[in-house]
Amino acid sequence: MKYVFTETLKPDEAIARMNVESAMNREAIEQAIPHRPPFLLVDEIVEQEGDRIVCRKKFTDDEYFFAGHYPDFPIVPGVLLCEAAMQAGAILLSQFVDEDSGAVPVATRMSDVKFRKMIRPNDTVDLEVTLEERLADAFFMKGKVTCEDKTAVTFNFACTLAPQPTD
Repeated sequence: MKYVFTETLKPDEAIARMNVESAMNREAIEQAIPHRPPFLLVDEIVEQEGDRIVCRKKFTDDEYFFAGHYPDFPIVPGVLLCEAAMQAGAILLSQFVDEDSGAVPVATRMSDVKFRKMIRPNDTVDLEVTLEERLADAFFMKGKVTCEDKTAVTFNFACTLAPQPTD
């Protein structure tokens, strides 16, 4: 899924189209995974094909965690960068979930985590996740978070599909 517009639009038409595209993306994201604000860490799906997905997240200066991490030098916690990439991975895995099953992807491990660049307020990150291997309902993936074409985080992780509790 990739959105590319080649026609010339007036500024107000372009803004209206971007708002529709954003709403379509949010709807697709919310249909794919159970995460919701303030813990939904994916703003848009940039590209998705087969075993690879690229999503995007802009960390605005009013994110709740900046108040305490750190007030005089706010940075996005590394674990939230990992979580954002795992949410992108969950969107990728949604293609394997039977809608009637109600199963949700749950992280089971992370390894080889490397933090290379700090992400600050108003930075936009790209979240690239590749499915490396599937064994039954276990999915092994590779995540990469970049900002301005510089690698911020790389790691490997695994997820399984867990049934949601019924009432």
